[in-house]
Order: sequence, then C-alpha cells, then structure tokens
Amino acid sequence: MARKTLVVAEVREGELRHVSFEAIAAGKKIANGGEVIAVICGDQLANLGKTLGQYGADRVLTVEDEKLKHYTPDGYKQALKQVIDSEEPDAIIMGHTSIGKDLSAGLAARLNSALVSDIIDIEEGSDPLFIRPIYSGKAFEKKRIKEGLIFVTIRPNNIEALDIDESREVPVEVFDVVIKDLRTVVKDIVKKTTSGVDLSEAKVIVSGGRGVKNADGFKPLQELADVLGGAVGASRAACDAGYCDYSLQIGQTGKVVTPDLYIACGISGAIQHLAGMSSSKVIVAINKDPDANIFSIADYGIVGDIFEVVPLLTQYFKEALQQA
Repeated sequence: MARKTLVVAEVREGELRHVSFEAIAAGKKIANGGEVIAVICGDQLANLGKTLGQYGADRVLTVEDEKLKHYTPDGYKQALKQVIDSEEPDAIIMGHTSIGKDLSAGLAARLNSALVSDIIDIEEGSDPLFIRPIYSGKAFEKKRIKEGLIFVTIRPNNIEALDIDESREVPVEVFDVVIKDLRTVVKDIVKKTTSGVDLSEAKVIVSGGRGVKNADGFKPLQELADVLGGAVGASRAACDAGYCDYSLQIGQTGKVVTPDLYIACGISGAIQHLAGMSSSKVIVAINKDPDANIFSIADYGIVGDIFEVVPLLTQYFKEALQQA
C-alpha cells in the first residue's frame, strides 16, 4: 500500500537540522512507494526547500509567517493542522527532538491519532513495524498502527539519511496559513551554551561527570570536542554540582543521545546516565576508579586521571587529523 507521507522538517538558526533528512529517509520507508512531502515552518525559508528535495523529498511546502519565526506550540500546531487538513496524509513523521516531542503530542491529540514516539528503526512492508527502546534502553518493543493515521517521531542518529543528490529538483510551494492570536510570544532567546554542534545530533560527544571537579574542569573536554567536531555533555551529578548548565545533561531525566563516539570523562556510570547514552555506537570511558560501573558498558576503558588523559588524547587527535 502506497502512502502519502508528510515529513515535518526543523529549522535551527536558519539551517535545517540533520534529523530532518533522517525523517525523509524514514518517510521513504513508510511511504512504500507513495509521495513524500516535506514541510517547513518559519520565516524566510525560500533557500531551504531545495535542500529537502535533494535529500529525497518529492515535494516541499514552505509555511512562512512572521509569527512562526520562533517556535511556539500554538503557532506551529495551527500552521501544521492547516497543512494536514489540506494534504490529508496517510502518515506524519518528525524528529524526536525538544520541538518534535512537544509538537507531536499536541498534534496527535488534535487529530485524535495514535502516536509512536522515539523510534530507532522501521521494518518495511505493507504494514510497517516501528522499533523503539523501553525500560531505559534495556529492551525494545515493536509497534504497528493497524488503522488510521500513522504518526511517529524518530530518534536522531538512528535512521541513516539518504545521500544528497544536488542535481535533484522538486516542486517547492508556498503554503499560506492563517495564524490567529498566539497565547505565547517569544520576545528574546538567551543561549546558555556556545557550542555550534547540537548535542542531540552530535556524532561525537565528550561528556563530563563529577570527576571534572569544577566548571573549569570542562575546558579540556571542550578542547577535545572541538578537535573532533563534537559536542560537550554532562552527567546529572555534574549539573547538580553547578559545574555546567542543565542543557548539557544526558540521562534518563536529560537528553537521550546516540552518537558514533561517546567519551565519558570522570563519570561513574549511574543507571540514570546509562539510560541516556548506552546506545552510542562506540563508548570510551576514562576514570580513576577501575571498578566504576561505566566500564561495564564501555567498548574501551582507560584507567587514569582525566586531566592527564584528555589533553593527551586532544594532542594525539590534532596530530592525526593534520596528517590525514
């Protein structure tokens, strides 16, 4: 059965988030030969629609309005509800991000639709199966939506995006919407982190725990992350101690990440932290305590002082990348 599939793309600081391209790849699997339509909401989006087509979308809708310049739940729900009513898709896909989690739940309620969230894989077929982790990643379940609208969110860094085809051109249409009075108005955005790499989409994460000792202890971690083109994260213990902002927290009550490489520095390995990063493809643990629980899930372990080991790793990678 071919399905018309609507992919909700995300824009961050004027650029498309990579999870949008992954959502298009997921949309292709669900569409089963049907049309995949990408939609983006915001302001001044003309140059972004072409890129979505190059990553596999068959058609692109841009929803532009000054009231959509910054994300607000009521504004985006109003806009997307009008798109959905017009296009009448069989399936809707978006990233399992901060915006995606907020937006999908509200839209599903308005549409009286089932919602399968945080999926990490799709088994293709006439009735696709959606695989998602449960019990803090200790097990996985498979879900199928038997009737009605298919509505899913995908976890970043799990479904591989299609290769970009820069020669591909698809229709990019402006979709006019009417945004009524908003209950929420964003007047200013204050950033608490300076890293240009989004933590939830980072391919490399260097994370610190209570072992960094203080806020300055994150500086060598940031240097290593910069060399590797990655982002800095933290355990809840480090956040609670005031060493860094809670926006960096990884774990059961923070962000769930799936990078290609996760370097845990001075992190003991509490179960709450493991729930947020245990699905990383390669885990490297650095800790002075050889009995630290983090070593039980690490692919590589280094027993040593992070303030000695991390600078050595930074220097090594600098030299290796210069020679590459």
